[in-house]
Amino acid sequence: MRILLVEDEPRIAGFAARGLREEGHQVTLAADLAAARAALAADEFDLLVVDRMLPDGDGLDLVRELRRHGERLPAICVTARDRVEERVEGLYGGADDYLVKPFAFDELLARIAAVTRRAGAAERLTVGDLEIDLAAHRVHRGGREIRLTAKEFALLRCLAENAGRVMSRTRLLERVWDVSHDPGTNVVDVQISYLRAKVDQGFDRPLIHTVRGVGYVLEDARR
Repeated sequence: MRILLVEDEPRIAGFAARGLREEGHQVTLAADLAAARAALAADEFDLLVVDRMLPDGDGLDLVRELRRHGERLPAICVTARDRVEERVEGLYGGADDYLVKPFAFDELLARIAAVTRRAGAAERLTVGDLEIDLAAHRVHRGGREIRLTAKEFALLRCLAENAGRVMSRTRLLERVWDVSHDPGTNVVDVQISYLRAKVDQGFDRPLIHTVRGVGYVLEDARR
């Protein structure tokens, strides 16, 4: 799942982003409303998690803007204030749920699961005979279960969410490793080779394809 996390407290942002990435999600961080608006204009997301107290305004205003424009992106508001009136204001303002600081990471995961379930977010990705169960973190191909490491799962998920689209190594580094520049290593190629050994080996056709000089694409190439 692609999550936009808008939080200006580095400790909370780092803690939440790290945990969500370990769960296989793709996380984009923004420290204020201006950065959040720029991220929303540049990319598509499955969920917005936004703090209400930001340096340049109230995170709820961003949710209200989205709703005024007909955007139904699921949104969770986070705040240090726990007054009932403010939680009600957030829900009437278009937020799908409300989370009070300090919160346990498991609670954040539970709120995300509940909100995306209500929003009808996809819980499975299918490419050819490959099926990825996002909630259970399980992968099957041709009825056979494929066991992956957390990083392999995150990489496969990224490719599956962009099935048919060539993903450059730089883009994969950004999405899966949260690296905004090429560190000069072959980490992507190494992980792709591990993934191929598990996803493609032993099957009659490959799903992971190399586009020379560009990157990789996950697709069922049968005609």
